[in-house]
Amino acid sequence: MAKLRLVHRCTECGASHPKWAGRCPACSAWNSLVEEIEAPDDISTLAAGMSLFPAGVARPIGEISTDLSGPRPSGISELDRVLGGGFVPGSVTLLGGEPGIGKSTLLLQLLAGWPGRTLYVSAEESAQQVRLRAGRLDAVRPNLWLLPETSLPNIVAAIDELKPELVIIDSIQTVADPDLSSAPGSVVQVRGCAHRLVQEAKHRGVTMVLVGHVTKEGGLAGPRVLEHVVDTVLSFEGERHHALRLLRASKHRFGPTSELGLFEMADAGLIPVPDPSQLFLADRRTGVPGSAVVPTIEGQRPLLVEVQALTNPVSGGAPPRRSAQGVDPGRLAMLLAVLERRARLSVSAHEVYASVVGGVKLTEPGVDLSLCLAVASAMMNRPLASDLVACGEVGLAGEIRQVSQTQRRLNEASRLGFAKAIVPANAPDSASNMRITRVSTLAEALRAAGLIGEGPA
Repeated sequence: MAKLRLVHRCTECGASHPKWAGRCPACSAWNSLVEEIEAPDDISTLAAGMSLFPAGVARPIGEISTDLSGPRPSGISELDRVLGGGFVPGSVTLLGGEPGIGKSTLLLQLLAGWPGRTLYVSAEESAQQVRLRAGRLDAVRPNLWLLPETSLPNIVAAIDELKPELVIIDSIQTVADPDLSSAPGSVVQVRGCAHRLVQEAKHRGVTMVLVGHVTKEGGLAGPRVLEHVVDTVLSFEGERHHALRLLRASKHRFGPTSELGLFEMADAGLIPVPDPSQLFLADRRTGVPGSAVVPTIEGQRPLLVEVQALTNPVSGGAPPRRSAQGVDPGRLAMLLAVLERRARLSVSAHEVYASVVGGVKLTEPGVDLSLCLAVASAMMNRPLASDLVACGEVGLAGEIRQVSQTQRRLNEASRLGFAKAIVPANAPDSASNMRITRVSTLAEALRAAGLIGEGPA
């Protein structure tokens, strides 16, 4: 019997070390070493899986065919938008998201709409649980096969027997290879099972989707090699208490990673949202101080989102609190410093709360100007015009910098009935019928919005 040994393996690079350390010596990642029981045969077992498939043949690069199978539509419009048209045969996609966010719901709807034979491998839930969910989603189809299994050899055998066009593995962390001594979910098991499944997908030309767990920080759990071996990495995001769900691609070998898919969670499952701006602004109240609308760009899609701010004087000498939801807290702190220094707006003695309505997370710099206007509006208790939008990046000198695709942003705002816009001075001309005010500094923007009077700020 092989002798087992205790090792500390890095979840980022997969390197093993005889003792624990706060920082991995191989990749310098902090707090990434976890304990594992390893047998000497594990490495040879991983390598043995490579010999199951034909060896590659070297050829001159000019003789390599450039004809690739085109993407096959999934039947879900927002998913196809993110994937650039659909799934490519033989590709492997990794889908991550928090528990309960709707990953299994999305995948069952995908399987129900796929025209060919599909296989759903449920390694976490029982067959009865999946069947009940499929009944609620009207996803019971004769071509949808269900396999409650955690053993990798049994999964491969089922793929051999059924020859499906699409395979869902839910989830990769619970699948185990009995030839590996490590526990399911360990770095060795996740890495070994992922490598084998990727090889099977490429060899057979079957489309495969692996569901991955996420850590408390929101990243994909397991070794980083898991993200490297797959073709596409999708993240399914959203607040549990909001109906909105966002689908993004952080890696996609067959297209761009800038697109965004939007869904609304309903009783009948996930419904694609073709006009998200209407959804974000549906419950907006006009005439309230601290509210501003920003035309933002997510991928190639213009969105109008409401940004809200609330300020409250600090009493008792306590340090002012800063809270940000949907925007970077560091970015908010920087903008408050610019407001204080460049626009002479005293925010240091006030608590500031900023939020993006609808559970959306905005990371692009175009939201800066609207966020500053919302804070200033809340500070002065003066509402902004209900038909006003603003976009622009704010620099440390108080200057307003140009952002990309200004014309598309303003066209979307005009379509929804907004008549005024504050944009950077160097922004390109727009064909919209809006009344556009160009500003060079933050102080000019505050004056254009009617928050401060004429003269030096």
